[in-house]
Amino acid sequence: MIIRCGVVLSCLAIAACVVPPAPDTASVPFSAFGTMDNDVGAMNQAAWAFASPARTLNHPVDAARAAAAVDYLGGELSSNPRWVAVSSLTKMQMLQARVDVRRVLGIRPDAPSQLVVDTLMRFAALWQSGNQAASMQVFVSPVFTLPPQRMLQVLGDMPYVQSVNIATMDASGEMDAGGMRMR
Repeated sequence: MIIRCGVVLSCLAIAACVVPPAPDTASVPFSAFGTMDNDVGAMNQAAWAFASPARTLNHPVDAARAAAAVDYLGGELSSNPRWVAVSSLTKMQMLQARVDVRRVLGIRPDAPSQLVVDTLMRFAALWQSGNQAASMQVFVSPVFTLPPQRMLQVLGDMPYVQSVNIATMDASGEMDAGGMRMR
């Protein structure tokens, strides 16, 4: 009996070392992505926007919100027990999508997700309200490596990023299959 307990404890200790820590995950306020369910709203925004560059062409608000959604979902799908049924591959794809979106936008890879999401959402809100001067100032930060004007250009003409399109399609399908209808 003592040997069994020792073996079990050893296995548990080894397993604890193998489990990677949860990825950096931002939190967002209620209805941040236009629905009562932020995860579904974020997925809808991201999957729609990253399916075709034409959808966000000359619409930096939509591109910024979609980029924020990818950053948020990269952590959310891997850290929220609600999404335990989403495959490990899809979760890794969403984390890679976060990296790829950050690369396109010139956002430092080690930037805290909360700062990235807050900044992109703040830009979108200010731009949409007509305060372009203030919206450009949100990108004056060491986290954002592109100058504000260049950032606006990229958001207004987001390139197609295949890895992001695939990740959002796969995650959308798995979230839908898990009983959460994408609306």
